Amino acid sequence: MSLNTEELHLLDYWRIVKKRHRLILFVFLAGFLSVVLVGLSMTPIYEGTTRVLIEKVANADTLDKYYGSGYDPLFYETQFQLIKSDAVGRRVAKGLNADEHTAILAGGATSGVRAWLTRVVSLVKRGFSGSGIDPATLDEEDKLDLMAHLVSGNIEISPANRSRIVEIGYRSANPVLAARVANSVAQAYVEETLEMKLDFTRLTLDWMTRKAEEEASKVEDSESRLQRYMVENNILSMEDEGAVTPEQLNQLSSEMVSAESQRKDLETLYARARQAYDNPALAETLPAIAREPSVQTLRSQILEAEQHILELSSEYGPKHPTMKKAVSDLDSLENKKILEIQRIIASIGSELELAKSRESSLRAQFARTQEEVLSLGQKYVQYSALKREVETSRQLYDALMLKIKEQGITQDTQPVNVWIIERATIPEFAVAPDKRKIFLGGFAGCLILGLALAFFIEYLDNTVRYPDEAERKLGISVLGQVSLWAEDSGTVENAVQTSPRSAFAESYKAMRAAIVLSRPDHQPGKIMITSPGPGAGKTTTAVNLAMAMAQAEKRVLLIDGDLRKPRIHKIYGKSNQTGLSSFLAGDSGKNLLKQGPMENLTLITSGPIPPNPSELLSSQRFRSMLEELTKDYDVILCDTPPLMSVADARSMSTLFDGTILVVRAHQTPFDLARKAIKSLTDINAPLLGMVINALDLKKGDYYYNYYHYSAYGEEPAEETVKG
Repeated sequence: MSLNTEELHLLDYWRIVKKRHRLILFVFLAGFLSVVLVGLSMTPIYEGTTRVLIEKVANADTLDKYYGSGYDPLFYETQFQLIKSDAVGRRVAKGLNADEHTAILAGGATSGVRAWLTRVVSLVKRGFSGSGIDPATLDEEDKLDLMAHLVSGNIEISPANRSRIVEIGYRSANPVLAARVANSVAQAYVEETLEMKLDFTRLTLDWMTRKAEEEASKVEDSESRLQRYMVENNILSMEDEGAVTPEQLNQLSSEMVSAESQRKDLETLYARARQAYDNPALAETLPAIAREPSVQTLRSQILEAEQHILELSSEYGPKHPTMKKAVSDLDSLENKKILEIQRIIASIGSELELAKSRESSLRAQFARTQEEVLSLGQKYVQYSALKREVETSRQLYDALMLKIKEQGITQDTQPVNVWIIERATIPEFAVAPDKRKIFLGGFAGCLILGLALAFFIEYLDNTVRYPDEAERKLGISVLGQVSLWAEDSGTVENAVQTSPRSAFAESYKAMRAAIVLSRPDHQPGKIMITSPGPGAGKTTTAVNLAMAMAQAEKRVLLIDGDLRKPRIHKIYGKSNQTGLSSFLAGDSGKNLLKQGPMENLTLITSGPIPPNPSELLSSQRFRSMLEELTKDYDVILCDTPPLMSVADARSMSTLFDGTILVVRAHQTPFDLARKAIKSLTDINAPLLGMVINALDLKKGDYYYNYYHYSAYGEEPAEETVKG
């Protein structure tokens, strides 16, 4: 089953590709040709690469001794941003000559740096556009800013795997310039790192020296005030006593609140439990009792005992010893449950008493501790404030002095060690564009784009197309599918008669067989043919199906029930002065029946178009006419107006044994077909099935070849089927 489903899905995809192959081919060729032209017109770019070794200097603390030499992503990312900074770019620009400046400016306009030029506008704050900067109009500082942006924008940084070696590359259309700038960037990065460290060290030492002098004065002043306070209040040391008492007070307060909450909960629980002391059923509703394992076990045993009694009752009477013993066991379990519930209630009472006693004890202890805290509070507040001030001032002073000493020792040390281990040489081969990748990527991308567009267009098509899809979405069977008729193959309405061995005629013969087999008990005698909307081909289906049934030696009557836009009299060249409308309006019906183009085919044309077709078609006279004609004909086919346009077909549908709904491929939307089907099912009108008209087989409209009929032993004429 799953294999068949998967095979069907693959055929679905292939059908879409085959159907939309021209679109796919056009998108692919247009896109790939554009990619080829762009790739061939791209300027070759060369890259000069300088290899440098970057190491983070380990600090003096223990952590950096062990881990300072490891890979630090944050450190290396910082160094990469520094290499690509404008400060490094300015150093490089200052070291280049005028010709190299001109080459960089010329390359910047062709290397995709319009975004950088836009940023230059905000930096130089001049009133020229980002895409038309003339370097000749800039002063030296603005020109250096522009050069810095162009240089840093073309720098490529690539860290080597599992090493501290970093490759600094610069791309340019000039291979000599690419190598020159790459070497200059590496040298400028080393110089910028040294200068940043020197500036930072100088500023840090100046600030820390001034701050240390201020903190030394604060330490002396705070120590003097603390000493005076201790002498005046006769305080030797309050740290131990003052630290423990508040901690105990907080702990007691928390325990007291918890004990009070526990006592209230137990009181509430015990009060409810006492009310249910003599009512086990009510007691079991309390969660505290229901959660007890013993109660749950007894409840399970009682259920098992009740189930056992229920099973025994089908075999024994109530006085049988086995039944008596089972009932006695159940009573024993019930008594055990009552005793267990009462025991649990008593234990809750005991817990309540213990909770009350613990709460009282905690309240007394809290009161004593609170008095101790109040007695020491006044002195301890001032003492603690002075003590903290002294400690803070001393710690800050000591930290500053330590940093000053460390800074003095390490002021000549770099935070990063950089060595240029391999200078850039003039590249011989271009690194971009990689035309092979561009062409391969364009080939795959354009092909995928064409396929995606084809599937998207197919997805947007919400019309009826294929029989299996229609049956799945609409829930009714497909009686037949008719191929698209070629305009140069004759009149479509007479195809069954004029081309009986064509694929078009064979589709109506297959439809005839499907109608005969649609009802296992009897063949439908009165059949109404309609469509959801106009243009679906219902009249063509009606006349060709009538001729196909007449060829099977059936007595067929074809009625033109479309009293708004009748066509059957035009198809067969019959007079329409009298017909169905005149008969329903009261005419005698003398000339109602007209001979069709075949011996077994009789026609009833529509007659003059009446002002009230719905009333005439739903009249008792029309019903009686059908009943009388049923006696003389094997099959009565009636062509009617579209279902969703007027109410004629809906009011007539209950008078027939079945209704055939004709839809046109790629024209009738599923929503309209669903509404038409619902309008019939809402009134319980019998629905035989659906006919899909105008399937374009040659364009891959339907991939099941066995639906495309042809005469056995004879090549079908290609002009009989269009597309």
